Amino acid sequence: MTPFERWRPRLFELCDRLREVTRTALAQAEREGRLDELARPHGRGVGDVTFGLDVPAEERIAAWTRAAASDQPLSLLTEDAGWRHLGPDGRGGVRELDGFDHGGPRIAIDPVDGTRNLMADLRSAWTVVAFAPPGAAQPRLSECTGGIVSEIPGALAARWRRFSSGGERCTLALHELADGARVSERELSVDADARADHGYFPFFRYEPAQRPAIARLEAAFFARLARHEKSDMRSIYDDQYIASAGQLVLLALGRYRMVVDPREYVQRGGGPPGATSKPYDLAGAVVCARAAGTVLTAVEGGTLDFPIDATTPVGYAGYANEPTRARLEPHWLATLADES
Repeated sequence: MTPFERWRPRLFELCDRLREVTRTALAQAEREGRLDELARPHGRGVGDVTFGLDVPAEERIAAWTRAAASDQPLSLLTEDAGWRHLGPDGRGGVRELDGFDHGGPRIAIDPVDGTRNLMADLRSAWTVVAFAPPGAAQPRLSECTGGIVSEIPGALAARWRRFSSGGERCTLALHELADGARVSERELSVDADARADHGYFPFFRYEPAQRPAIARLEAAFFARLARHEKSDMRSIYDDQYIASAGQLVLLALGRYRMVVDPREYVQRGGGPPGATSKPYDLAGAVVCARAAGTVLTAVEGGTLDFPIDATTPVGYAGYANEPTRARLEPHWLATLADES
């Protein structure tokens, strides 16, 4: 049994508790007419703005971490606190450890990826877990051997989904929301279609200041598809899902045929500053999406890899499968070359 397989039941339980406390807080605020309170910024952690809706989840993670570390060491990364290293104190409690070299796993978690969507009851949010086995230093994406993306659905949902992977395959499980009963479970594997239209091909650009620069790249790319691939521009759809994990879920399901998050690339080139994806909210979803057969690269092509932390800006290009990458990536790289 791999380290991830040993930890997976405990991590599933954490995801379940996070879904419950987050939805309970949302439902209670709606009943009491306090939704605006959940939508207000509560503070800024190491990685991102923390909203009122995030607070119950952060408290649940703290309790889970203390319980887990009371019998075995671990390193845990959250957006609120960054990396923490904890282990048994020998008296039934927990003590701080000096660093990563303690023989336990290195785990990164984003408890509510997609808070902005969920607190407006527009779309699901997700709990994202990236798992790296024991090691002496901060892990990188390339070291992650497990990933979990667990759904926190909106108020009207009756079911929720969980994607998990130990690296070789991705499992999609569907559960009843009322009692948690599993409705179905299957291996998720992408299709082989390489179409260049009739689907969603979003370029992520939700902040107003970033939109013009990203839209120029987007327009140039689709002009190439129209010219060279004869793509039907009326059947190329856009979607702005403010959740890094949610975007990769839709890519792995084939709902997105291609997705590009070029925010880090645009900023690096002197464009306007703004939020970007970060390793802690992306890594676990990358593990699952790749195991399902999607292709994820750096924005400019090549290997997508990054340190697992809460601050490093990350951009990427994602393709629904290898045939799609082979067909569309040359046009995307040519677009970048023309615009540079």
